[in-house]
Amino acid sequence: MDKITLGTRNVSVAFPGVKALSNVDFEISTGEIRALVGANGAGKSTLMKVLAGANPSYTGEVYENGQVVDIRTPLAAKRMGIQIVYQEVDTALIPTFTVAENVMLNETILHGRGMMNWHKINKQAREVLDRLQINVNVKTLVQNLSLAQKQMVLIARAIQSKCNFLLLDEPTAPLSDTETRELFMLVRHLRETENIAIVFISHRIGEVIQICDSYTVMRNGEIVDTTAITPETTSREIVEKMLGRSFSESFPKEETTIGDVVLEVDNLSGADGKVDGVSLHVRSGEIIGIAGLVGAGKSELCKTLFGAYKATGGSIRLHGKELRMKIPSHAVKNGLALVPEERRKEGVMVSENVAFNLSAASLRKHSVASFLNRPSINANAKRFVDDLGIVTPSITQVVKNLSGGNQQKVSVGKWLAADCSVYIFDEPTKGVDVGAKREIFHLINDIAKQGNAVIYASCENAEILSITDRVYVMFDGRVTAELVTKDTNEDEIMFYAVGSEHASA
Repeated sequence: MDKITLGTRNVSVAFPGVKALSNVDFEISTGEIRALVGANGAGKSTLMKVLAGANPSYTGEVYENGQVVDIRTPLAAKRMGIQIVYQEVDTALIPTFTVAENVMLNETILHGRGMMNWHKINKQAREVLDRLQINVNVKTLVQNLSLAQKQMVLIARAIQSKCNFLLLDEPTAPLSDTETRELFMLVRHLRETENIAIVFISHRIGEVIQICDSYTVMRNGEIVDTTAITPETTSREIVEKMLGRSFSESFPKEETTIGDVVLEVDNLSGADGKVDGVSLHVRSGEIIGIAGLVGAGKSELCKTLFGAYKATGGSIRLHGKELRMKIPSHAVKNGLALVPEERRKEGVMVSENVAFNLSAASLRKHSVASFLNRPSINANAKRFVDDLGIVTPSITQVVKNLSGGNQQKVSVGKWLAADCSVYIFDEPTKGVDVGAKREIFHLINDIAKQGNAVIYASCENAEILSITDRVYVMFDGRVTAELVTKDTNEDEIMFYAVGSEHASA
């Protein structure tokens, strides 16, 4: 098959106070799977947005087969066969449309929904989904899908159009191990039989080594290395290039003083059946883990505890007092905080600045009558920017222009300002690099050291083992095991995560 080459020459992008890309030269050819790795803020997503036509303010040149092309709109990129699947899936889907309408969105936009042959649209969508081995009813509304299913719908939309270059931004972040394997099978199929080039952005270095032919490292808006992946390639080698220094991959648990029970949950059910009779407790100074595969009910449990999902049975007690939380504001008034999985959608207000976000959960403390006290808000922001090491040009920077790791720090910081006693973290390191992950771990440990109770929900068993004192494993909305972290391992957690009731001897 003929190769098509896509690349950049001396491409630069600047945001207010930030040089996101600096004279970047990048090239990829069809038939290749290339990883693009780097710390948060290194410029990976910015470079991909240039190629996808979503960042028209770039300087320098983009070329195809050596010829300079002008990619200033997403439509121009799509006409060249460049498709991108972003990490934040909900921002790219129309929740009130069906699966078929979302998969075939380009068709429905071009022809108008009222004029379409819906039988044909449904049939074409079904064919694409079958290629991805996704068993989802094409007439289901996207708002009723799981996060993993939404991700796969986006990938299906990308490959149903003309596609020579598929840009995947953290595609496996919401996927289970089984779904990830299926995605990798598809990626290899697209490369080998359809001559598609895939750019694979991921912080999961083990996956990079597994699926990619080569990797490009970005640091501080520049490309610092491009290297073929061989059997000798190691995660440590890639991580050290990302950080520009040696790095210890261990995250040792920091010792804390564990006190009395703060939060006690007894036989809790809710979230439309996705939480089924869950009982747990967490003490002051303690970090408990909620482990399980995608779809086990971890996020639903977190949101039910926070009042975002309706509880239909059981009880929640804080310091021995039963709580009746029907909406999240009830949880906030009682000192519960939730750092959600989808930080851009639920954890921060991306179009507001850092200062406002850091005061969002404690506005009463920064108000006089019905007026905001700007000096108080700014002082609060400066304190937490310094304490948490939030990298930002100023407290007036809009949050959407921060890296993923710094957005997560802002999401945590707003709750620290609210003086909560229970902190619930739902997949807090999703989409952040190893350096930012270590900083987040230290931050969570500090929260526990201050005598707060912490709940840490994650699909990453290595993280659960690194940071928690005890682990509750979930399967199908239920707790299948309670384990002491220092006495367990990944194999035992996985045993219970697939629904087994008794560990083997």
